[in-house]
Amino acid sequence: MHSSAGGVPPQHGTSGIEYPGYPDPQDPIEYEGPVPRVPRDEVRRRLLTAAARSFAEHGYADSRLEDIANAAGFTKGAVYSNFAGKQELFGAILGDGADSEFTTVMAEIGEADEPADAVGRAARTVARRIVGDAERGQLGLEFAARAARDERTRAILTPLRRAQRAAAAHSIETVVERTGVRPAVRPELAALILHCLCNGLSNECIADPEGIGADLVEEALAAVLTALMDPHAPSAAPADPSAPTDPSEDPDPPSPTDSSDSSDRSDS
Repeated sequence: MHSSAGGVPPQHGTSGIEYPGYPDPQDPIEYEGPVPRVPRDEVRRRLLTAAARSFAEHGYADSRLEDIANAAGFTKGAVYSNFAGKQELFGAILGDGADSEFTTVMAEIGEADEPADAVGRAARTVARRIVGDAERGQLGLEFAARAARDERTRAILTPLRRAQRAAAAHSIETVVERTGVRPAVRPELAALILHCLCNGLSNECIADPEGIGADLVEEALAAVLTALMDPHAPSAAPADPSAPTDPSEDPDPPSPTDSSDSSDRSDS
């Protein structure tokens, strides 16, 4: 893996690294020509902004690093000083979106003490992001399709997806501790279910934006979150039918019998 300048490996989707959001493609490009002595964080921010726009407008295959660098105000060497290549640059954009969504959801949940309140806030926030940020959904779908055919892309996407699921599991654990709710399944499994649901809803919004709106997405998310976080849901670990029972409890007590002994009966 190519290292960034100063010996620090490139990062993507890492907490503490602030990347830009996805700008309106209609906004004019602000950077023209190489800009000398720009701080490293600013270089990275500009590259990610330009790359997000290019990938959204032209797709992964037709986006060129030279064009991205020039739009950001740098040469192609600036890209390789911060990222190992186009795959990692693409992954950084998706990672930033995941970090931003996690931060927004946790802030929106706030100090919710009731499970229903936490579920409603989370469902609304995620639904707005899914419907309102179709570009990120398109990028994620394209990157996943490439990962199925390209090992280098998969090497970037796999840890990113794992980090997203881990963050979701952490947020679920936080809500469980705060509200005292008993989840229907363990946090890691709940995170996987929600992760797949969000990806599926995003894909449906892309395919049918008129039929799959924010209200419907919110309703679907709330329904699944409620099932997963219902305080009256059954325990995640069902009882083992083969487990030994208490020997003091007879599972099959004898039925009452006639009080008279058969030996006392006389033959007719």
